[in-house]
Amino acid sequence: MKLLSFIANGHPSFGAVRDNCVVDLGARMAGCTNLRQLLETNRVAEAAKLAVSAAPDHPLDKITFAPVIPDPGKIICVGLNYRDHVVETGRTVTEKPALFVRFPCSQVGHLQPIVKPKVSDDFDYEGELALVIGKEGRHIPASRALDHIAGYSCYNEGSVRDWQRHTSQFLSGKTFAESGSFGPWLVTTDEIPDPSKLTLQTRLNGAVVQDTTTDLLITAIPELIAYISAICPLVPGDVIVTGTPGGVGAKRTPPLWMRPGDTVEVEISGIGNLRNKVIAEPA
Repeated sequence: MKLLSFIANGHPSFGAVRDNCVVDLGARMAGCTNLRQLLETNRVAEAAKLAVSAAPDHPLDKITFAPVIPDPGKIICVGLNYRDHVVETGRTVTEKPALFVRFPCSQVGHLQPIVKPKVSDDFDYEGELALVIGKEGRHIPASRALDHIAGYSCYNEGSVRDWQRHTSQFLSGKTFAESGSFGPWLVTTDEIPDPSKLTLQTRLNGAVVQDTTTDLLITAIPELIAYISAICPLVPGDVIVTGTPGGVGAKRTPPLWMRPGDTVEVEISGIGNLRNKVIAEPA
């Protein structure tokens, strides 16, 4: 099942994708006004029945896509989690995963513009696999970690590289307003039983700039969940962005930055294609 967050006729809601249309679940499921609440109340099975039985409400081309989870409690990102990216940055593989956070205001949905900040020209793409937590847990064993995932999506973790280099901490370059994107939808785990079997490709203006398979993650998804849940409880709607492969623009000669007017895509097998235009931050 594909679940998404969207706006139609000025009203935010969430729904399921069927036949290039959307079944508006928010209009049918009392007590659930957004996708995070659906996960919190453990009503995914109910949503799945409606997804196949109810009449579609909106064509996909008539809605505005929102970030898959517009209001996550946490967006935890993993740095340096592919060896080719570690090599191109000149760093070494760390014993434990490198973590940082993004804020909800830093992300937009599929087909919505991502914003190059006016304070920098060093605006870089980072195609990544994202997962959404569906079941609460703390100190989750890696052997049971996949049971806590609701599903998977695409993420473009737009990075402002000169601000990222201001200090040894990544956050200042990683969470500029509307600099990243999340979508187009969440594919539930029944359709992706093994997230290590996916291919990921990032394209800038149609040219392939990143191409990898998720089995090359240094710290695999079960171990990421085990490690992060030792730090803090993971709750439904939390997002983990698992890391970008080699090929980032900052490490090319000359650097390849995203510019206003560009189109950037992150496509992951079994999930879909996240596409966004780049615009300049308004004066």
